[in-house]
Amino acid sequence: MSEMTVRRHVAPPLPHVDLSTKLAGVTFPNPVFTASGCAAAGQELDQFFDVTDLGGVVTKSIMLAPRSGRPTPRMAETPSGMLNSIGLQGPGIDAFLEKDLSWLADRGARAVVSIAGGSVDDYTKLAQKLRGRPGLTMVEVNISCPNVEDRGQVFACDPVAAAAVVQAVRRNTAPGIPVFAKLSPDVTDIVAIARACVDAGADGLSVINTLLGMTIDTTTMRPALAGITGGLSGPAIRPVAVRCVWQVHQALPDVPVLGMGGIRTGLDALEFVLAGASAVSVGTTVFGDPTAPMRVLYELAHALAERGIDRLSDAVGLAHRPPVAYVPEEPDPVGDELPVVRTPVGFEEERA
Repeated sequence: MSEMTVRRHVAPPLPHVDLSTKLAGVTFPNPVFTASGCAAAGQELDQFFDVTDLGGVVTKSIMLAPRSGRPTPRMAETPSGMLNSIGLQGPGIDAFLEKDLSWLADRGARAVVSIAGGSVDDYTKLAQKLRGRPGLTMVEVNISCPNVEDRGQVFACDPVAAAAVVQAVRRNTAPGIPVFAKLSPDVTDIVAIARACVDAGADGLSVINTLLGMTIDTTTMRPALAGITGGLSGPAIRPVAVRCVWQVHQALPDVPVLGMGGIRTGLDALEFVLAGASAVSVGTTVFGDPTAPMRVLYELAHALAERGIDRLSDAVGLAHRPPVAYVPEEPDPVGDELPVVRTPVGFEEERA
């Protein structure tokens, strides 16, 4: 390590809020996870804060064989977000098990392993290699990969293909280890894909993956990414992600959702919880603030406390409750002044 020593973040005390959450029968101490692809397997972030303090560490998607990924440039900034075209670079499952998963297990972190493949057989073999491994708490199935057996059709865009992958992973994953399917927003009906995954055996759903986008360098007059298109992430996609979580929870209220997409603050995380997420993943913002997952956790806890919510579970899906009709107070019969009604911030009337 260089002469410069990285100082670990010392977490302030949490308010008295029960932050525990249950995902498909497994209880996590809090609802904040990392997001796949943004923190490798957690070792880089562990120098900034103790990763065992998080609800879980979601690893970068791992494939069967080592993969070098796409050519550079592979990342580009966009307004309120970024595009990435990494191409699932990674060491392959065997090296991952030996180095990364074993480190997470030794560290005592709750590992959520993201897996990706180009065929159903790839996912089957990955699930088999993970079965029974110490430290494995949950499997996240990244189905937003092209299906090499079907002329590049992305699994997550087809209910039949998505179901085939999920069924194979669930069948080859040990009982008691939840299997979550990670859904793509690049579909006409995300609920149809969600239902297909759940019917095939998914214990829960990760909502959402990145949106497909591109940007053009107006100096070179060529696409900014060598891979032409890339996955859009960051605050720009948060309204899309919240909408997807809302729709999935509304249609499948008993299915746990791990929400993600542009979460930067505790209030962002609260939006996802109110929409129906039982937990959230913090991703792109760690590139600018490596302590972001812990900061989001503490901001979320304070946001719940400020709203008089003692348990995180009481807030899950709360925005789906019927609206309460507003009945103005009757004026005081003695006086002639009307009661003062405070307008919520952001809804002030424009005055001429």
